[in-house]
Amino acid sequence: MAEYRYQARDARGKNRRGRIGAENERQAGQLLREQGLLVLELHLSPPRRAPLLQRGISGASLALLMRQLATLVAAGLPLDESLGVVAQQSEEKRVKRVLQAVLARVVEGYSLTQALREHPRIFGSLYCALVEAGEASGQLDRVLLRLAEHVEQRQQMKGKLTQALVYPLVLTLVAIGVISTLLALVVPKVAEQFIHMKQTLPWTTRLLMSLSDGVRSTGPWLLLALLCGLLVLVRLLRNPAYRLAWERGLLKLPLCGRLVREVNTARYARTLSILYNSGVPLLDAMHIGAQVLSNGQIARLLREAEERVREGASLQQALEHTALFSPMMRHMIASGERSGELGDMLLRAADNQESSLNARTTLFFSLFEPLLVVAMAAVVLFIVLAILQPILQLNNMMTL
Repeated sequence: MAEYRYQARDARGKNRRGRIGAENERQAGQLLREQGLLVLELHLSPPRRAPLLQRGISGASLALLMRQLATLVAAGLPLDESLGVVAQQSEEKRVKRVLQAVLARVVEGYSLTQALREHPRIFGSLYCALVEAGEASGQLDRVLLRLAEHVEQRQQMKGKLTQALVYPLVLTLVAIGVISTLLALVVPKVAEQFIHMKQTLPWTTRLLMSLSDGVRSTGPWLLLALLCGLLVLVRLLRNPAYRLAWERGLLKLPLCGRLVREVNTARYARTLSILYNSGVPLLDAMHIGAQVLSNGQIARLLREAEERVREGASLQQALEHTALFSPMMRHMIASGERSGELGDMLLRAADNQESSLNARTTLFFSLFEPLLVVAMAAVVLFIVLAILQPILQLNNMMTL
């Protein structure tokens, strides 16, 4: 969504200046005319660095905000009062200031959708489309509640994946750190004693000493090369072409590719369900759903599916052509299209996909963790034996 700078005249003949977010210039002009403004000048605003307070709000804060607002609107409070109460209730300065800005727009006569569109970094196209559908249907409270549940579901899914990934990652780094420390600091001091003995050392000890020399001589350079490689990779990923190639490559990896694919297809199905059940047309829902995905290659394939639906194909046929969705998800979507319950079946498909993903992730890491501990113990045992063998040989020689 782009930002446009405008100069207009209201019904009282007073000149007004400001900015408005819209998909294109035509939509921006339409939004201004809906506010009763006569557009005098309208042009694309140059990119500006958003202030710190608008760089984003955490998912938990956003879900709480939506749920509180839905509760107050459902209780019959006017929208401006509801926004004011939620702003006063919030303890985060960033949330408070954003809500106050939205409230100021609503008091001026803007719709809630128009007010939210001025904060695209916080309220993306999904939020704006749902709120617009809720305002048009008179079910704003239900839509806000769905939004809150959606954000909470995403946070829960993200938390489970993070929890599953962090512990094995930390354990792996600790194992590498311990073994590297032993090879770089402990083994060389012990090896000095063996060198003074001037005796033939076992192959395990010789191998350990070679590994220790390799870690000390090439370890810092390897670490420096790794850091430089990461910096170069981060810089390259800022380029859309390189980023798309990277995301396309991720999908081809055996385990990582399947994880990325299942996470994104479940998110897409859930987003599509919420939008469709809220009265958003299917094509618009597909367009917005592709924007909330984390993988650009998957988003590109789903935009192609949107074009096939626009040409007359069914949703199930269009999604099958992408080769992203599992047979179970495609069957459930086809069943929903036949029965007229597409929104509910999309939600069930997303729940089923996420449950299957959670079960496989839990199983994988429950097996990975003990295997990693066993591998680390085996390496430490090898180091201990390689150090003890020459000592035992020396004791035997002294006994003889």
